[in-house]
Amino acid sequence: MSQTTFVIVWLAMMAFISNITLTVRQENVLGKKAIRANWVFAICTFLPIFIQASFRGDIGDSYSYRMMFRELPNTISELVGYMPTVTKDKGFFFLSGLIKIVFGSNTTIYFLVLALFQSVVLVAVYRKYSSNYLVSVFLFVASTDYLSWMCNGIRQFTAVTLLFAATSLMLKKKWMPTLVLILLASTIHQSALLMIPIVIIAQGKAWNKRSIIFWVAALIAIVFVNQFTNILDSMMQETQYANMVSDWNEWGDDGTNALRVLVYSIPTILSLIGIKYIQAEDDDVINFCTNMSIISTGIYIISMFTSGIFIGRLPIYASLYNYILLPWEIDHMFTKESKRLIMIVMVAAYLVFYWYQVEVVW
Repeated sequence: MSQTTFVIVWLAMMAFISNITLTVRQENVLGKKAIRANWVFAICTFLPIFIQASFRGDIGDSYSYRMMFRELPNTISELVGYMPTVTKDKGFFFLSGLIKIVFGSNTTIYFLVLALFQSVVLVAVYRKYSSNYLVSVFLFVASTDYLSWMCNGIRQFTAVTLLFAATSLMLKKKWMPTLVLILLASTIHQSALLMIPIVIIAQGKAWNKRSIIFWVAALIAIVFVNQFTNILDSMMQETQYANMVSDWNEWGDDGTNALRVLVYSIPTILSLIGIKYIQAEDDDVINFCTNMSIISTGIYIISMFTSGIFIGRLPIYASLYNYILLPWEIDHMFTKESKRLIMIVMVAAYLVFYWYQVEVVW
């Protein structure tokens, strides 16, 4: 059995276990009592994802990271002297150097340490804020995010999970600690600076004026895509993404696949259809996740008409919140009778997408 198949089988087994034994407990979430997965169940559910990300072989860009890690210095003094030669994302290289100094030059341990940090954050946030933790993890897997990010693009995903860990700070509007973490994450991957406007837009009620203005701006960018890319190219000239537009044109990057955009847009579409349910509940977490979903969908749609390699990698800062939002929507927007059918259809559709992405596209 392949690793990608085993992860799905494991989640099915955890679903069976959750039906025959108590795997939840009552907790306080932002002042409200809520039923959440217990820690043992949460950790066991995520375990094969962590293992695959740690013992990954050469999947994705693992080979490049392995070569980079082997070339890093072995002592603190050498690392300090090495850092001025790094031209971008110095924080990630410094972190990687520290891992090598502390744990040695074994690349498996290197990947394990990074996967452990990412896994702990994902487990903690989804366990705390999702009304159905198992479904959240399933969506993270079946969307292929765990392969796209934990086994590929790990530098950016390290920055993403660092900011995902700050979800509580964002919800409580603790701006200074949030800003400090964004600036810290930007040393790991400069794209993290995008979270400054994202966090501002996502605050408040679902589908508020800021999120609607963002959508209008996204639509304008699509209609005037040539002007948008020219402006973007000019803005990026003084950053590590200089010549980004010419690069994606040279590489023949024709944008993010429309099917992937549709899959990531489902929570946003449901939030618009069932806005009355979200407004009636007026839950801070769901309002925030809805606006994050709106933002991720808007960026994904822009990436369809521009670049999947560059623009298509930006929504991950907001799209992780889809996996909190979608289980809530299914729980609250459908009757008890229809909820089971909707859940079956959702699982089947995501499994088809997972198979298509893993077996056909990749």
